[in-house]
Amino acid sequence: MAQIVVGVDLSLTSTGIARITDNNDPELAVYGREGISTLPLYERLDAVSRLAGTLQTLIFPEEALVAPALVVIERMEVSRAYGGLVERAWLWQQVVSWLWFGQGIPVAEVTPASRMRYATGKGAASKSAVVDAVARRLPMFETKGDDNLADAAILCAMGRDYLGEPLAAMPATHRAALDAVKWPN
Repeated sequence: MAQIVVGVDLSLTSTGIARITDNNDPELAVYGREGISTLPLYERLDAVSRLAGTLQTLIFPEEALVAPALVVIERMEVSRAYGGLVERAWLWQQVVSWLWFGQGIPVAEVTPASRMRYATGKGAASKSAVVDAVARRLPMFETKGDDNLADAAILCAMGRDYLGEPLAAMPATHRAALDAVKWPN
């Protein structure tokens, strides 16, 4: 049986989640909530906590018999312009802490540049280039052009490649992105 790996492209409004099950079945989900960053403080805290809880059940469903061997999540880049940066940081912290400390699931964080390099061979790529790369190299993930799902699929593929169970043959220029990741021990 293959190891379960989950890729997470975290967002307040459109988190992409890609999982390869222990039977090598691909699963995709996208979930989010609009307008969180405009709510009053106490409502924002509640909304972020509720969103984190929903994402946690999508990453590791209660009915799942086997925990993921690894979750690969996109690293938060402060230098990138995000709406709701504080709220996104709250969400990231809640999800990663729950996985690592609450569930004992190893988590690896991948920079956007490494994710793009694994997908396209270049550290800077357009969203459409990543979507196209997923359609060509990882057709088991039917993203229907959703860049959040494509990013999650790439993160999942990186995790499986790191664990020695690649989902596709990737050129050496693409696989070099794995060397930039600080993988959990």
